[in-house]
Amino acid sequence: MQNEFHEQVATAEKRLRSLFPPTPLQRNDFLSARYGADIYLKREDLSPVRSYKIRGAFNAIVKALDAGNTGPFVCASAGNHAQGVAYACAHFGVQAVIYMPVTTPRQKVHKTESFGGKNAEIRLEGDYFDETLRAAQTYCAEAGAVFVPPFDSPEVIEGQATAAAEVMAQMPEDEHIDMMVLPVGGGGLAAGVTRYLADSGIDFRFVEPKGGPSLRTSLEAGELVTLPKVDSFVDGAAVARIGERNFAALENIPPEHVLIAPEDRICATMIEMLNIEGVVLEPAGALAIDGLRDIGDIAGKTVVAVVSGGNFDFERLPDVKERALRWAGLKKYFILQMPQRPGALKDFLNILGPRDDITRFEYLKKSARNFGSVLIGIETREPDGFARIEAEMAAHGFAFEDITNNATLANFII
Repeated sequence: MQNEFHEQVATAEKRLRSLFPPTPLQRNDFLSARYGADIYLKREDLSPVRSYKIRGAFNAIVKALDAGNTGPFVCASAGNHAQGVAYACAHFGVQAVIYMPVTTPRQKVHKTESFGGKNAEIRLEGDYFDETLRAAQTYCAEAGAVFVPPFDSPEVIEGQATAAAEVMAQMPEDEHIDMMVLPVGGGGLAAGVTRYLADSGIDFRFVEPKGGPSLRTSLEAGELVTLPKVDSFVDGAAVARIGERNFAALENIPPEHVLIAPEDRICATMIEMLNIEGVVLEPAGALAIDGLRDIGDIAGKTVVAVVSGGNFDFERLPDVKERALRWAGLKKYFILQMPQRPGALKDFLNILGPRDDITRFEYLKKSARNFGSVLIGIETREPDGFARIEAEMAAHGFAFEDITNNATLANFII
């Protein structure tokens, strides 16, 4: 079975070369120095659609064509999978019908349209992905079309495994991979890569966003679990239920080998890679790099991290920067009770140092009260800056509440 799978992946990889050359495998000096290891990045963000999703989409479509199915080919996606399907259908000159949520950013819609050209019809239906998926599947049943799953499909798993085949061919001959770090959403990439490398002796770690740990939760329960709620910030990996075939391939993984990445910390990794390395990553694309923080001692080891996507809408950059600063402890929001006496505001301002900055200030005074409420945002460049600021506020008798990590208040007013 393993030999057969390797042969299938080899065939898929050979056919994939009609679309694009292998994505680069690059040693990253910055990360290697940080961890005292040889860190290689598999740059799936440099594929034609800036993610690995094109691999599985292409393989599923080409196998359907081999079987005599000429389409139309249908998918439901708000991003990378849609672009992969559109690109592959344009390549083969067949029709794609792509369902996307009404709430999909126009940038992603336009990008999918540009990849598919005259071969892609975009249909915006549903406020949420589940509604979009139902619409796509209903159309398939009525029109006799071919549905291209985003991750839970043998053909898709086989296609994603081509990334592993490329890595093994690209590694320097004198290097042995000790560990591979993989992002997990629906599980297609993880299932394909681990199956392909099952006899390699490589150790694996998997990284999920904190707001969508479907694999970790299922492993801990010993069965497939559907998460009751998912944080969609890491939209390329925020999946409520990992694919059934994919979970079957991963169900023997120790739960502790699935690392959980907080969304705010992922933002810090994105900003760091952009500022230091000039690498543009989407939140899901940063998962494997961010997971390196939690692996433990990897000094002296050779580690490959799969960079799974670079479809980042720069309109999100202010939010990403905000969240990165909050994770680093360099930005906080307070509700401050300002006494109604002359000089109170000046006393407060004197607390702030030369490396502290007020980024937001909203004051509300109601009559017949001896204090006014202030919503204040403060940014500092000192790691211990807020310990000093809070101690000074308390010493001066200012009542305050830190609302930075109050999700309800933060989402409403920040």
